[in-house]
Amino acid sequence: MANETLPGTATQNDNGKRKRLLLILIAACVVVAILYTCYWLFIARYKVSTDNAYVQGNVVQITPQVGGTVIAVDADDTDYVKAGQVLVRLDPVDARVALDQAEAQLANTVREVRGTFSTNASLQTDVNTRAADLARREPLVATGAVSKEELLHMQNALTDARERLAQNQALIEGTSPENNPRVLAAAAHAREAYLAWKRSGIAAPIDGTVARRSVQVGQRVQAGVPLMAVVPMNELWVDANFKESQLEDLRVGQPVSLTADVYGSHLEYKGHVVGLGAGTGAAFSLLPAQNATGNWIKIVQRLPVRIALDPEALQKHPLRIGLSMNVEVDVHDQSGKSVTDGSTNQAVVETKVYDALGAEADAHVNKIVSANLGHKVTLPVAQ
Repeated sequence: MANETLPGTATQNDNGKRKRLLLILIAACVVVAILYTCYWLFIARYKVSTDNAYVQGNVVQITPQVGGTVIAVDADDTDYVKAGQVLVRLDPVDARVALDQAEAQLANTVREVRGTFSTNASLQTDVNTRAADLARREPLVATGAVSKEELLHMQNALTDARERLAQNQALIEGTSPENNPRVLAAAAHAREAYLAWKRSGIAAPIDGTVARRSVQVGQRVQAGVPLMAVVPMNELWVDANFKESQLEDLRVGQPVSLTADVYGSHLEYKGHVVGLGAGTGAAFSLLPAQNATGNWIKIVQRLPVRIALDPEALQKHPLRIGLSMNVEVDVHDQSGKSVTDGSTNQAVVETKVYDALGAEADAHVNKIVSANLGHKVTLPVAQ
């Protein structure tokens, strides 16, 4: 038959198809290999990544500066508070009584010192008068107009007057009523009592979110005992734990791309490497590993690398302490240092909430002293 295909011809056609498919597959593999090689040479080898990374932040403990009984709790977990806002109030009665006593003692001391200064002039006049009388009567002893006994009494009286003057001068010499040591000591006591009274309201030192509240109404608390914590949510960072084999190319200042599991991979944060930790997690653990043993097994260690986050992105998409992050560092730039070089000479965390309280105490003390001295004064304070 004319259209009948010979068996040999069909086999040749099948072999030709297989060869073409094999060539296509080989070509595709070569192209993929070339593309991957280019990707690795120009992109992948400059990327260092880890998913062992977590959000960290400052956990500011709220502790009382004085002891007392809690009468009110004005903030709870998850509340956002501003710096200076009162979080916990203590019973102020005992502190108010102590302040009243200190104020009275300060006023009394100021008046006593004021009297000591005014007495000095009269004591000096008394010494001058007795010295003049003695000088007039000494020549009369020879004539018998003045007895030796009378002259001796006058000399003793002059000596006593001089001693009283010396004692009085010792209390005021080199000072003025407002900077006399007795006044300053009483003023310091009054200032301390005023601060203790004002500190019955425990204020937030910074803006942030309240966490870990443990204080309850009626609880008797002591100074320094943690009552709650405040976390400034705009000052978070990421600690990425890289393997020791990944640290060779890491440098301070390198750009970082991050994604958070809570938002998904579509939302990307930007940041940069701030510094590398001083030791691995195992080195600073409560029970460090003892490697000098016969059953030692090598385990790859990880070093925490601190990464600063872009504040704008953090404000738009807030994070929480402890959340998981995926970190990828671009190590193209090798100009940075492998360790942090020096200090920024700036406070890591700072509050000015307590500055106003000290100024209030100084103004209160100056008011009391001025009222009892009769003129306005400003006492020196320790800086």
